[in-house]
Amino acid sequence: MFTGIIQAIGQITASEKHEGDIRLSINCADLDLSTSNLGDSIAVNGVCLTAVEINGKVFAADVSAETLEKTSLGRLLVGGRVNLEKALCLNSVLGGHLVSGHVDGLGKLIEMESDARSIRYQFEAEAELQHYISAKGSITIDGTSLTVNWIEANRFEVNIVPHTQQQTVFQFYQPGQAVNLEVDIIARYLERLLHGRADHGLLGDRPDDHQDDHQKDQQLIQTLIKSGFVDGPQDNQTD
Repeated sequence: MFTGIIQAIGQITASEKHEGDIRLSINCADLDLSTSNLGDSIAVNGVCLTAVEINGKVFAADVSAETLEKTSLGRLLVGGRVNLEKALCLNSVLGGHLVSGHVDGLGKLIEMESDARSIRYQFEAEAELQHYISAKGSITIDGTSLTVNWIEANRFEVNIVPHTQQQTVFQFYQPGQAVNLEVDIIARYLERLLHGRADHGLLGDRPDDHQDDHQKDQQLIQTLIKSGFVDGPQDNQTD
């Protein structure tokens, strides 16, 4: 697990192809690897990778064909910059939100606009991710924990303050940039929970002696709908 608080900006020093996947070597710059060991997890632009080589300030990680297909890592060139974060320890401060390092899909930067000393970035997410994204909810972009300021359909906006701009790869973004997106893990689990209960008939009609539980389920669903976590039933009215 990670927090979404970027610890350093690294640079790709090598990208070696190996029978359909690749091995990336990354210079970690200011990221302290002195306590890191082979097998440790390090998030690279939000993707959880396993260190298979560590040599001073450089570590190497294998990137599978699945990860290359689902993330932007396959588009990285030697010299490219990446966000880095070491795995969360139990005594770490959770400054962002819980991030798994399992990318849900790709987004695309549509536009940037200055807003006082900050910059507003508008992204387009893959359509299947839009119902997990809510205003004032959390989202991870290339490993950075951020708050969604605005959303309409599959487009959403975040505000990047000067500190975040300086400490992450946001400073290098241009319109059209592909980014890794991870939605809030709580939204994922809520969906799974509700679908599981529905699949087992736990959200449908129940015997009379279970009506209290049924009412609680319905109240929970209505609360989730009002909060934007799940879609409500569609109206079937006609003119």
